[in-house]
Amino acid sequence: MPVLPSSITGPLWEQFYALIPRRQVAHPLGCHRPRVPDRIVFDKLLARLVLGGTYQQHADHQVSATTLRSRRDEWIAAGVFQALHQAALGAYVQAIGLDLDDLAVDGCIVKAPGGGENTGPSPVDRGKSGTKRSLLVEGGGLPIGCALAGANRHDSPLLRPTLETLGRFGLHLPDRITVHLDSGYDSRVTRNLLTELGCGWRITPKGAFLPINHTRRWVVERTNSWHTRGFKSLAIVTDRRAVVQAAWVALAGAVIVIRRLIRKAWTAYRWDTRTARRP
Repeated sequence: MPVLPSSITGPLWEQFYALIPRRQVAHPLGCHRPRVPDRIVFDKLLARLVLGGTYQQHADHQVSATTLRSRRDEWIAAGVFQALHQAALGAYVQAIGLDLDDLAVDGCIVKAPGGGENTGPSPVDRGKSGTKRSLLVEGGGLPIGCALAGANRHDSPLLRPTLETLGRFGLHLPDRITVHLDSGYDSRVTRNLLTELGCGWRITPKGAFLPINHTRRWVVERTNSWHTRGFKSLAIVTDRRAVVQAAWVALAGAVIVIRRLIRKAWTAYRWDTRTARRP
């Protein structure tokens, strides 16, 4: 049974396949063993993203755990995962449009029992190893940037690298951007940074209680929930290398963007393979 509907995995795979660099075989006799098709490896990696677990648990008679890891590293080196997320955002911009006038940033701490890069003692899990994701979302909650660090890092120092991911949009940014933050960012350093970047801000004051539905910050909390509830590999991080952790975040972001794009496009456009019911 597929881990995601075919309406999502279909366009996801087509774009992913278009980004995979063509493999050059220099050996005069060719490859001695048939290469496992990329689609099989992609489906296995997507299953691991959604279901979690080890590579050995997702390996079978079609592909080994070693092949899953080596093909994953091959695609990471080629920048395919980051390019996929960028392509999904580009398609959404053309078809629907992103709300970049209002952005929200927040950190999310998850377990990382194996340690490794971007890990540290978690202040909310008795000092056990954990990872923090500083997530940037646009006004509708779509993930557009992320910075990874140890769970013991404070949210405030991660704000700059998180906002710098806006560079992926080049010069196509609104003149005035408002960043919505919780009370953990309420400091002079944060305000100086936002002033330096030319951004406005809406920061919950320290010691004040504001219901989250009375602010525009609730969208980032919802997206963090999508990450931890919809993708087990993001809820419990077992990969030790930073590039692999970032690749999973980018793949999850592409899934979220494409899912939203299909839902929005269903009411705005018509196409031959459009489903009878809204996804």
